[in-house]
Parts: sequence; C-alpha cells; structure tokens
Amino acid sequence: MAAKTVNKGGLKMQRVFSTEGTHPYDEITWERRDVVQTNWKTGETVFEQRGVEYPDFWSVNASTIVTTKYFRGAVGTDSREWSLKQLIDRVVKTYTKAGIEHGYFGEADAKVFEEELTWLLVNQYFSFNSPVWFNVGTSSPQQVSACFILSVDDSMDSILNWYKEEGFIFKGGSGAGLNLSRIRSSKELLSSGGTASGPVSFMRGADASAGTIKSGGATRRAAKMVVLDVDHPDIEEFVETKAREEDKIRALRDAGFDMDLGGKDITSVQYQNANNSVRVTDEFMRAVEEGKEFGLRARDTGEVIETVDARSLFRKISQAAWECADPGLQYDDTINDWHTNPETGRITASNPCSEYMSLDNSACNLASLNLLKFLKDDDTFDAELFAKAVEFIITAMDISVAFGDFPTESIEKNTRDYRQLGIGYANLGALLMAMGLGYDSEGGRSMAAAITSLMTGTSYKRSAELAKVVGPYAGYARNADAHKRVMRKHQAANDQVRVLHTEDGRVHKLATKAWADVIKLGEANGFRNAQASVLAPTGTIGFMMDCDTTGIEPDFSLVKFKKLVGGGSMQIVNQTIPRALKKLGYQPEQVEAIVAYIGEHGHVIDAPGLKTEHYEVFDTAMGARALAPMGHVRMMAATQPFLSGAISKTVNLPETATVEEIEDVYMQSWKLGLKATAVYRDNCKVGQPLADGGGKAKKDAADKADAAAAAAEGETKVVEKIVYRPTRKRLPKSRISRTTSFTVGGAEGYMTSGAHEDGELGEVFLKLGKQGSTLAGVMDAFSIAVSIGLQYGVPLETYVSKFTNLRFEPAGLTDDPDVRMAQSIMDYIFRRLALDYMAFDERSMLGIYSAEERQRHLETGSYEPIVELSEAESLKTEHHEAVEVETKDTHGSEAREVPAQPTVGEAHTSAELLEKITGTAVDSPLCMTCGTKMRPAGSCYVCEGCGSTSGCS
Repeated sequence: MAAKTVNKGGLKMQRVFSTEGTHPYDEITWERRDVVQTNWKTGETVFEQRGVEYPDFWSVNASTIVTTKYFRGAVGTDSREWSLKQLIDRVVKTYTKAGIEHGYFGEADAKVFEEELTWLLVNQYFSFNSPVWFNVGTSSPQQVSACFILSVDDSMDSILNWYKEEGFIFKGGSGAGLNLSRIRSSKELLSSGGTASGPVSFMRGADASAGTIKSGGATRRAAKMVVLDVDHPDIEEFVETKAREEDKIRALRDAGFDMDLGGKDITSVQYQNANNSVRVTDEFMRAVEEGKEFGLRARDTGEVIETVDARSLFRKISQAAWECADPGLQYDDTINDWHTNPETGRITASNPCSEYMSLDNSACNLASLNLLKFLKDDDTFDAELFAKAVEFIITAMDISVAFGDFPTESIEKNTRDYRQLGIGYANLGALLMAMGLGYDSEGGRSMAAAITSLMTGTSYKRSAELAKVVGPYAGYARNADAHKRVMRKHQAANDQVRVLHTEDGRVHKLATKAWADVIKLGEANGFRNAQASVLAPTGTIGFMMDCDTTGIEPDFSLVKFKKLVGGGSMQIVNQTIPRALKKLGYQPEQVEAIVAYIGEHGHVIDAPGLKTEHYEVFDTAMGARALAPMGHVRMMAATQPFLSGAISKTVNLPETATVEEIEDVYMQSWKLGLKATAVYRDNCKVGQPLADGGGKAKKDAADKADAAAAAAEGETKVVEKIVYRPTRKRLPKSRISRTTSFTVGGAEGYMTSGAHEDGELGEVFLKLGKQGSTLAGVMDAFSIAVSIGLQYGVPLETYVSKFTNLRFEPAGLTDDPDVRMAQSIMDYIFRRLALDYMAFDERSMLGIYSAEERQRHLETGSYEPIVELSEAESLKTEHHEAVEVETKDTHGSEAREVPAQPTVGEAHTSAELLEKITGTAVDSPLCMTCGTKMRPAGSCYVCEGCGSTSGCS
C-alpha cells in the first residue's frame, strides 16, 4: 500500500506565510556579526568565525549557537558556511527536491512549499531537530533522526551487536534506548548448566563504551536509556545499581578524589552514562495500592520464580530515585493502550529522553514549533495560522523519511515501513505567561491541552491526506483497526477537554473539527505515519528559535542573561513579563515598578502594586515561587492524551522532599495517564558541580581540613593588614547643573543636580516645604549625605535601585511625562535622576524608561534606541562609554553603536544568575564545552552559552 499513488498531481500547497513574487530573505534586514566563543574558566577561545550573516532580529545567542553547531565546513576555509541563508537553503532545497522526486507535489507547488518552509525557518516559527542541520544537504550520510530505540535478545551475538550499534549512534551525536528484559536473570541457568550473568552485568560494558565515545569528542555527550521490566528477577539489583554507585562516589569524594561531573576520577564508577527506567504494569501498580505480593518471572518460560511484596519493591524504587534520581517509571499498559501498531509488536522502550516510544529498532525525526510566534498583538492565539504551519511542517518531516539515512538496516526498514514522526512545540511556559495564565492552573492546562490536541489532530489529518497522494505506511494494512481505534481515543479525549475561556474555546473548536476530519479521511485513505507527535526537550533548537522556555517546561526563572553583539552579557528581566502585566490590566508605571522589583529580587513576592491573585502567572521552575511537583505532573497529564509519544520532562523536587512524596508523584502519574515520569531531587547527586566547578561538599571538607591543620600547628601568624580608603572626587568650583520642578501627589518641590566635567552626577539638592521647617531640614541633610556618597564613588545605580519603589505619602500622579506615577517623593526623585544621568542600558535593567522609549516599545516592541553612525569608530554617548560594533548588510557596510553592558558578578548563565539572586544552588552540571552552568530542559540539560545538551534531541 505504501507504493500506491492515488493522486499523481500531488498535494496542492497553499501560500500562507510568504509573499508571492518576493523571496522570504528579501523581506528581512540582514547584518554581519562576529562569533567568538570562549571558555570562561580558562579564557581559551574555543571558536571564532567573523562576518557571519544573520537577520537583525536574531539574538546573539541564537546566531552563536547556530554558527558553532550547525554551519558546515572547516573554519577558516572557503568551504565554511558563513550565512544563515546557506544553512537554510542547504536543508530546504534538499527537502523540496526529495518532495518532487517522491511524488509529494509538482514543480509549481514545490516552489510554494520551498518558500513557505524557508519563511517559517528564517522567522523562527519552527526548527527541525539537530541532526537535520548537521547532515542534510552535506556529503555526510543524510541522518535526520535524533531518537533511536534498539533491541537486544538473550544471546551473546545480540548483546555484542547492541554494543556496536549503540556506539555508532553515539558517534553520530544521537542517543538510543532499549529494554534489557529479554536477557536471562542472574537467578536463571544457562543451557551449559552455569548461571546467567544477568542484564545488570552487561550494562557495565555498555556504560564503559558510552563513556569512552563521549570523551572522544562527539557532537554531544552520549545519551542512553536502559529499561527493565518490573517482573524481571533482577529488578531489585537494577533499581539499586545507581544508588549504590552514588554511595561509592560519596566515599571516594570524602577520601579526596575528584568526583564532580567531568572530574578525572568519576570514570572509576559505573552506570553514569545512562538514564534507568523501570517498566511497570497496571497489575504491579494495583498490587502496590492493595499491598499484595507480585511475581517475578523467568525470561525463557514466563513462570513465576520469586514473589516480592509490591509495596516494598515500589518503596525501593522511590528510595533509589530519592537518592540519585534513578530509576524513572514507564507505564507499560498505558503506553501500549495508545499503540497504533500492536500487531507488529509491543512498545518496550523509549529514547533517552523518554518522549519517543515505538517499535524496537526504529527511529524518529523531530521538529518543534515556537508557540509564542502565534500569539497575536491582541494577546490571542492564532490557532488557524498554527494549524497551517503544522500542515507544512508535518509534510516536510514525512519527506525526510524518504531520503534520510539510518545507522542500521533494521532501523531503516522499520522507520520506512512505519514513518514515525515527532512534531512538538516549545515556549509553552512563555505563551501561558504572556496570556496571563498560570502554568499550574485550570486555565493554563486547558489552553495547553487545546493547543496540543489541535497540533496532533492537524498532523494526523495531513497524514491521511498524504496517504491519498503517496500511500499509507507499509505496516498500516495489518494495523489498520488498531490505528483507527487510537485515533478515536484521541478524539474522545478531545471531547472531554473542559474549556474555561474564550481563547481555549476557539482553539478547541478547531481541534474538534480536525479530529472529525482525521476519522473521516483516515477511514477513506489510511494514514501515512504510525506516529505524529511528541514533546521533546528542545534544548539547542530552542535557542535557535530564541525561545524563553523549552518544550512543555515553565519558565526557568524570571531573570535571564542576554548576550550582547559587542561581547559580554547583561541581566534582563524576562520580556514576557511586561506583556503579561499589560494583559492583566496593569498601567505602564505599575509595570515599570514591578519589572524593576523583579530585576532586583528575582521573584514577584511583595512586588509593588502586584495583586497576590496574579502571583501564580509568574511561578517558575526554580526560585522563591517554584511550582509544586504535582503542578508539573498535572500539566503533563493535560497534554498526554493528545500525543502519539510521550513527554520529555523531569519533575523537580526540593532537597527536603521525602521518599513518600516521590512515591506519590509516581503513583499519581500512573493514575493520571502519563506514559513516563522522571524525578530529580535537588542535590541528590554528588556529580553536579556548582558554578565554581567544585562540589560544595568537597569545599566544605577542604575548609574543615584547613581549620584542623591550623589548629594543629598552634601558631600565631602575623598578617599585614592593608586598608584601602575611598578618595573623594570634589566638584569643580563652577559646574553644570540642572533644576527640575516637580509635583508628586499634589506636593510641590524642586531638585537641583550638579555634575562633574565628564557628566557624572556629583551632587543633589532638594527643596521641599518651607525654609526652617522640619521637612526642609531633613531634605537638606539627606541631600548632603547623598552628595557626599556620590563624590566618594557610590554609583548612582546603587542609589536608584535602593530608593525607587519606596512607598509613602505623598504619592500618586506627577506632572512629569516620563514618570507619570510615583509611589513617593523619593521614588520620583531617583527615577528622574536615572533618566537624566544613567545610560539607557543601565536604566533598562532597573525597568526605568522615558515616555519616548515606552512609545517606541508600543510601536516596535523594543525600548532600545538604535543610533546609526556614519563611521565605524568608538563613540561616547552622553555621560557613558559605548562600544563599537561592526555591522554589514548585503547592500554595503555601516556601523551601529550598541552600549556596553555590565555583567553581574561572576554569573555566566541564567542558572548562575538565579543562584546569585536567591542564594541557593541550581543543581545542574557544567557544560563540557564552555564551562558554564547548564539548566534543565525536559529530562536533559542545555547550555545557554554554546547550546550543548546532555540529551538526544
């Protein structure tokens, strides 16, 4: 049936995004940038390519990651790609050519397809998974899949073949998972009469292989998943494997060995390169609920050879997860109840991040949409446009199966026969926040469910339309009834979604129509794809699309780092927050005050003017208002019924969480219909270094050792104490000053400020109340104190951050167009001083903008002024040093000035910044490439500095 072509004319492609007669590139302003990447710990330059070409709206972070990760050709040679146009053309033209060759569309429709796909990619509406960017259109094998599932049987040939296949997949930068349950346990006999080694022993060899290939410099660290069925006789050994190794790591660390992640001695422990999961059944989970015995079965005969207390085993699983985050759980009956191909075989395993679940020896190529791109200016979700984008993307993804290469013959056969796809999305957390919806709220879950249902329904609808043109997948005939049954299950789940507001109602209405079309078209045509959707971690490609949040995740934190074109970085408040506050009805002055508060504190608790009922909109994965663990589980449960596969996500728990809480997460995940759940308790692993590159416990041990040594010496050491005193920088006798009259809440006053010759503020005098009154005396004293502080070097920024947002009477409206509302006289005075004497970039970090800048933001979406210069030279803006940035476009060269930005302490990523603001550790590993602290993305980690991930997608 796969080869049957019903409509030789192919698909009719509708132009939706691009403009006929104008190439997508010609609608964009392009500029040249220099990409220089260094390891911040060593200062070593790890990458350098100058003059790369990108759209001007692409962030520096996005262009850095795409240049370093995806551009092909040796750096410094003519063969090296230097423009985003080359990268996108390399991929899109390959897809278009394959679409013509394989009968998807004719020449005229191919042109529309090519320009639509180009428009979506260059405007960051979606991205393919990394292997597409690595390989498509190059001389390398055209591997398009990021996720692989392998299989292993109970024979030495099969086990050694597992090692080989896994090694080749790791070498290519992808990850793989498999189920070891077919291997006989250590409690069973071999045909020779000896005792079997058991799967755990063979895991050692695979783990060593993965660790070696990882250190060999692959594109990504090796990522793998190992699954064992809960009824395997070696299940307890498997469950406790990594927990025992964690005990070993602690003992070696205390003995002085370097056991941090990436440390030179960590290789002496085993099982550190895989995620472990237990495949549990409904029978086992019911036995846990009822406190019954559960049978462990021989692999060859299936007979029960041992019984265990189900609750005791469940407790051991949860205890091990509490100690070291492994194992996670995969719910076997739920997974296979939603399986479209049961006649071919059961689903026994997943990829390393647990979102792809399908047949053994199969692969899945992924692509993710940027949800925030479909939020219109009026803060409504453009569901119609979203559905059109899904149609184009799912078509392209299916074409890739036609020309893609695969690592083994068995994987190639199963992937071509079943054509599993994994469309998904990123930026859900940012979208919900911008719409004023809490992540852990009924409204947030309803919106997420409706969007996910629309995405998968539209995907299967297009799959049925493709089946009419190029035929259904080869395995469809034998699985037709099962496939259609699962489609009806999706439709029934969609009918059960309870919409709560106008927006999710509109999206759900379209989803309902899409599922009706799926049933109708599927009955007539069959389906082109056995699977359509997953929710992947979207680590590197999330940065490529400039997403604020990855996959299904909530926002990581409210403050982030932004890379600058001239080098360096600056702290910014998540730009979704002002949009959310406006949606919630706050006035511009209130928004400024709240944003300024968040910039200083990193959270919204006690933010000036923010209603407590709106706090939930700004809840994050980490920080003072971190989401409760069940908030993550409930969001996964809302979207799971509308996914072919599963969800890559880890449920984060605080360090104080108990084993009982982990048991509850695992039990509720099963009851709510999830396919898989992974947990992570903060600081449960030794091998998660802090930002200084050393484990906290190791530092504490070193401090204790130093103290003991000092006490043993019993010596008194004389240390010369050097005291550095500040020098007062007095103002000249004649100086430039400005006097400002103001009214705050009806109270009138005058402020006179004097500056040094270089424009730096040096004195402030305030006139309030009658001369000789108490108020006038206090203001005189305050003015002298602030002036002396300024002359002794206290930055104006410090005064502004401390005195803005102070609330006392008189307060209210002012007569200043730049500061329309003040919470007190002090609040007004220091906002006015900031506007008069601080550079834009210093003010913006505090959320202080002029009326002109706020108007510019309403019109263009950006507060920042762009100063065009006629020469490429370093200039000075008023009272502030700026740095020259060379920019070029396709029509010539010009220079644009971007003000220099200060970095915040020793932080280099949002994870480190959050640590500095909150004073608590973010338990994530350091990046192996650039040394910065990674942050969670799904069940993996991603580096904001270079885009490296610890996962497979």
